[in-house]
Amino acid sequence: MPDTSPEPAEPAKSFDARTEARRLMRTSRYGSLATLDPATGGPYASLVSVAADVDGSPLLLISRLAVHTRNIEAQPACSLLLADVGAGDPLVHPRVSLTAVAEKTQDPAARRRFLAQNPGAGFYADFSDFAFYRLAVRGGHLVAGFGRIVDLTPADLLVDLAGAASLVAAEEEAIAHVNADHPDIAALYATRLLGLPPGPWTITGLDPEGCDLAAEDRRARLAFVERVSTPADLRKAFQTLAQKARA
Repeated sequence: MPDTSPEPAEPAKSFDARTEARRLMRTSRYGSLATLDPATGGPYASLVSVAADVDGSPLLLISRLAVHTRNIEAQPACSLLLADVGAGDPLVHPRVSLTAVAEKTQDPAARRRFLAQNPGAGFYADFSDFAFYRLAVRGGHLVAGFGRIVDLTPADLLVDLAGAASLVAAEEEAIAHVNADHPDIAALYATRLLGLPPGPWTITGLDPEGCDLAAEDRRARLAFVERVSTPADLRKAFQTLAQKARA
């Protein structure tokens, strides 16, 4: 008998695994952190708030009183699952599982970025038992639907900061300026360019590839038309996006 089984469906050509994984890393408010329990050698999963460093590396603010923190202190290897959530079957929504090594950080920029994306954490950020951690990403596994299952490398997942030192140094000042002096810009980007509902949108982060937006519990990612490396490039990128949004 002739083989009548259907041909495997091919992923849509417009699908970009790197872009989708990076979007999840920038817009997820929380994730499932898996650590190794030194007592049993087995995995331990917990829910944590997350933020993204300038290159996209996940940032955590966790207490030493928590089991996952004590596990990390004994064995820093861990995994973080980030996922979109929504109505219907949860398995149809995209998610990315990251393998990483947790590293404690006292970098002021990491602290600023975490609190910009999780302002409620400012209440306990200075408690003596809390500390910030950056997850040094070793790889990732993206599941974004049928035929869209991809293993990714750190180069796929993280933004290359080469040549962008002046932009990174100017990030805090640039964000403060735009949010204070042009308060309508973030909302314009969110509603006109991303098709999102109105809200108190602000810019929470900048990097060579785009900017991160937030409105209360919502997060979004807006890509620049071209890579930016300097504050001058950033001004041009914002002007281009504003003109496009107002058109």
